[in-house]
Amino acid sequence: MNFFPPAYAQSAGGGDALTSFLPFILIFVVFYFLLIRPQQKRAKEHREMVASLRRNDRVVTAGGIIGKVTRAPEDGEVEVEIAENVRVKVIRETITQVVKKSAPEGNAPPPPANQDSKPGGMLGGIFKR
Repeated sequence: MNFFPPAYAQSAGGGDALTSFLPFILIFVVFYFLLIRPQQKRAKEHREMVASLRRNDRVVTAGGIIGKVTRAPEDGEVEVEIAENVRVKVIRETITQVVKKSAPEGNAPPPPANQDSKPGGMLGGIFKR
């Protein structure tokens, strides 16, 4: 009499390749929409902001220096006045924020403020305050 049935080896590759890679694909999709895509959007906005710098714009540099743009040639440098008669040259990409845009040239009205940005960070649009 045999109390235990004979043990047979089971195959480890029971599913196809797609089901084994499905968790990795889902993780990549989540990372793309939560991390990669917003970072690319912020980088694009920063490039546009730096490219549109004009004279008399008040800016903040990466070092925290607040000043007024006195000269913004097309090369990689911008001249910023940080105090009366104190001007420094900074690399254009180190400007992190435009505090106050100057009036555009001519009689055109200033551009409207960005009204589609929602407060509260990433989930601000979902959970309204």
